[in-house]
Amino acid sequence: MGQSLAIAAANAGHIVLGYDVNPDLINQLVDGKSYVPGVNSNVLFELQKNGNFTPTTNAQLISNSEIVIIAVPTPLDVNRQPDLSFVFSACKVIVENCHSGTLIINESTSYPGTLRNIIVPTVEKAEKKEFMFASAPERVDPGNSNWNISNTPRVIAGLSAEATSKAIQFYSTFCSSLYQVSSPEIAEASKLFENTFRQINISLVNEFSIMSRALGFSAHEAIKAASTKPFGFMPFFPSIGVGGHCIPVDPIYLSHIAESVGIEPKFIKLANSTNLNRPSVVARQINNFIQGGLSGKRIQIAGIAYKPGVPDMRESPVLYMIKELEKLGGEVIWCDPLVSEYNGEKSTPLTLDIDLGLIITPHEEFDFSIWKNSKIQVLDLSPNLINFGWPKFL
Repeated sequence: MGQSLAIAAANAGHIVLGYDVNPDLINQLVDGKSYVPGVNSNVLFELQKNGNFTPTTNAQLISNSEIVIIAVPTPLDVNRQPDLSFVFSACKVIVENCHSGTLIINESTSYPGTLRNIIVPTVEKAEKKEFMFASAPERVDPGNSNWNISNTPRVIAGLSAEATSKAIQFYSTFCSSLYQVSSPEIAEASKLFENTFRQINISLVNEFSIMSRALGFSAHEAIKAASTKPFGFMPFFPSIGVGGHCIPVDPIYLSHIAESVGIEPKFIKLANSTNLNRPSVVARQINNFIQGGLSGKRIQIAGIAYKPGVPDMRESPVLYMIKELEKLGGEVIWCDPLVSEYNGEKSTPLTLDIDLGLIITPHEEFDFSIWKNSKIQVLDLSPNLINFGWPKFL
């Protein structure tokens, strides 16, 4: 269920059913607990109290819906290929419960042709019902206080003029900027290209970081200097890799559809490979930098979520980083004020009982004074220009 979308639509006065197969998630919402940063418990309670928002695991409740929005994960499978199993499951729910005339909007990120060639045939071949279809890919940056679902432009296209019109009418009630394109394929491709652009530029700057280390200058200072150019440049900063549900995943969806028509996506493949290998590269750099190497060293990582301000662990490169540090003989513990437990391990408060501290995902909740007031060696690996008290390592 797309919780940000559901809350925005409910706040706009729509009667929203938030369906999900996960009972724990639904129970949390009923209790006023949101898994999305920035959603107030009082808002959740009020929307449920006035009947505008109903979280549910009962698919039959969507039967009278005028609009059904598919907002499901589109991850990678074990072979790092597109996995549309959640999309197919959503289609099954729609077929079994919705009536003819319903507008089906796909917000889930996927490759061009997903709406027309996968969702439509899956829904319409199962039942002799007629639906309308549109695409309006999700655009959300969790934890971003400046850009939200309301003021971020929404790209929309339907498979018919009526579907497009109805989708625009719906989104205009809570989105201040709408951008209509000529086909769902354009809308789908735009979302993939946005994040492929970021993946490629992040891999470029990570490669630049390796060059700068070898040549003896600061990549961060050079990027800061380049950023003074008022046109034609956008800054990205070195990191240990990319995480989340977009940047590591979306380019692979674009590669997949490109290869299906005989195009080899060389830049995308190189970028994916560069960023996937990044934790290994950085771990070796740290091993060479630390006197005596990492073998036997006790290391604490500050922040294991994929980005500051969120507890999201999807595709977090920190998990790969931990494995690489352990391969080099390090004993790794971690602290994350937003992730209390992950994979059976618990967050440990910042401590002095370590040989090395690594700043990777610096949430606002961190207080690094305990390290600053000690002689603990600390390396700042975070991809930003913020000075936490130590020079950037990458």
